[in-house]
Amino acid sequence: MKRTWTIIGVSDVASSFKWYQSLFGQPETAPGHDDFGQILDTDGTVLLCLHQWGAHEHPSLMSPDEASPGNGLLLFFRVDDYEMALRRARAVAARFEEEPHVNPNTRTKEFSLRDPDGYYVTVSALAAIERRNAASKQPNKRLEPTKARGRATKTRGRRPRGRG
Repeated sequence: MKRTWTIIGVSDVASSFKWYQSLFGQPETAPGHDDFGQILDTDGTVLLCLHQWGAHEHPSLMSPDEASPGNGLLLFFRVDDYEMALRRARAVAARFEEEPHVNPNTRTKEFSLRDPDGYYVTVSALAAIERRNAASKQPNKRLEPTKARGRATKTRGRRPRGRG
């Protein structure tokens, strides 16, 4: 498995979409549909999917009245811009569930708040080693083939070797 798509039921996809974009410091865009939207990272990775309650008759997304929002779910996001995320979170949340602190297990700074639908959201800083490793996994543009490199190369007047 490479990725999971976490999908949460929300009462207003557009509003929740805007809230998460604000939290993550993303440019404001509209969700793909009135009843479904994907919050994407800059590289296109799906961070979170927002699904309108009751749309498409998915059994676990029929109604928020069946259980409290997020029962059994913790949305935990690791960010590389923790201090900026903290400032943005203070702008979108009236209060925090957990004020900024160092998690003794991960030894990283984190805070927790509730999203507009009541989901418990934790934002945690990437450790320095994780930031370095993530940076080293970024695609190296110099190694990607250009249009010229993508074409078959000429043999420069020589006949290719082979049987025949």
